[in-house]
Amino acid sequence: MNRPTQFPLSKIILLSLFVLFGSAGAPSVIAQQCSVKANDIANASELRGFHLGMTFDEVKARVPQVRFGHADQIGLTKTSINPSYDPRFDQASFADVRTISLDFLDGKLTTLWIGFENSFKWPTIEEFTAGVGGAWRLPASWSPKRNGKQIRCDGFTVFVSMIAGGPSVRLSDNAADELIATRREEAVAAEAVVIGDTKTKLYYSADCGALDTVAPLNRISFKDKEEAEKEGYKLAKACE
Repeated sequence: MNRPTQFPLSKIILLSLFVLFGSAGAPSVIAQQCSVKANDIANASELRGFHLGMTFDEVKARVPQVRFGHADQIGLTKTSINPSYDPRFDQASFADVRTISLDFLDGKLTTLWIGFENSFKWPTIEEFTAGVGGAWRLPASWSPKRNGKQIRCDGFTVFVSMIAGGPSVRLSDNAADELIATRREEAVAAEAVVIGDTKTKLYYSADCGALDTVAPLNRISFKDKEEAEKEGYKLAKACE
């Protein structure tokens, strides 16, 4: 009859300690959270004097050459500058910068995109993320996204990618992105529902101010303008 294998007490204790603590020194698989705020990097030299939250006047003071258009139906205003192609810009302060795109929501800068030439000090995605990681004190918890890498911090997101052979960086305000998405959904919903006037055979979008002139008893709803036009209704001029 075979006896059970006997292990010395010391080996049993060592085995127990290994099970309990043996993996304690292994690298953590949990990505470190980024607690950096947009204001913390507002003066970063790589951003060339721009930062999230700037007003039109503040951007104009930085680059007098910039021009702003009208805001769209959800409050977005977009513009861009091309320092490398425009001799009016101070080439020294915009060294290695090809294009800068600026998106404003309700008059505040909510997305900043900077495209660099391939002569920039960090010419690849790996070098760029490592470089800004150290300069902006970002944790090494970048995640892949499309053709680049992204890190979500406290209130804003940084996305790095390669465009036209050079690195680019985009900073976006997280709350603003959510608000834009909500407004776009509301705009689509408003356009999808139209109200017809049975008396005049005109139809109005739900957000058209002239709709208030239509008596409730004369109103009829359509799921979209195509349905209204199929029934013989025409768009009211006040809504064009």
